[in-house]
Amino acid sequence: MTYVLGLDGRTVRVGGQPRDVLMQDLREAGVRLNAHAATLLEHPAFDYPEGQELRFVERAVYELGLSTGGTQSQVFDAARVQGFHLCPVISGPFLRLATMDQHNAPDSVLSAGSAPTGAIHIASQPLRDDEAYPKGFYLRVVDDEVWLRGYRCDDTYEWGPEQRLVLVQP
Repeated sequence: MTYVLGLDGRTVRVGGQPRDVLMQDLREAGVRLNAHAATLLEHPAFDYPEGQELRFVERAVYELGLSTGGTQSQVFDAARVQGFHLCPVISGPFLRLATMDQHNAPDSVLSAGSAPTGAIHIASQPLRDDEAYPKGFYLRVVDDEVWLRGYRCDDTYEWGPEQRLVLVQP
């Protein structure tokens, strides 16, 4: 198994500070945000989230038993069957700050209607059922710029077998 972020089994503290402090930390670290990430960060979940220590793992979709990929709900169900938990949505920015040494993506394409190369998705329960509202975060480095990006999809979107995601290990 190849772990791109070096998160496997690593404990990271998420939450415990108000949104304005988190936003300042992201700015000071030089983290870039797309519009979907900014939308997610405005959600009340980020007002003052309770702090917690979580142990994370990184897996490819095929490692969850989906050799040909699957929809987001199939991927999340497969992760649960293997004993993993979804990440709280607040994990995204904290994981970004904890993994600033992520490698550059092999291409510079920022948005193509599919999972970008080099992206690591933070597997979390969507905040809303609305298809137009972002579903979650992913981490990516493009041309040496560190990104926290949000993404949108519906449940017909197929996650590829090589697509990587972060989960919580109980």
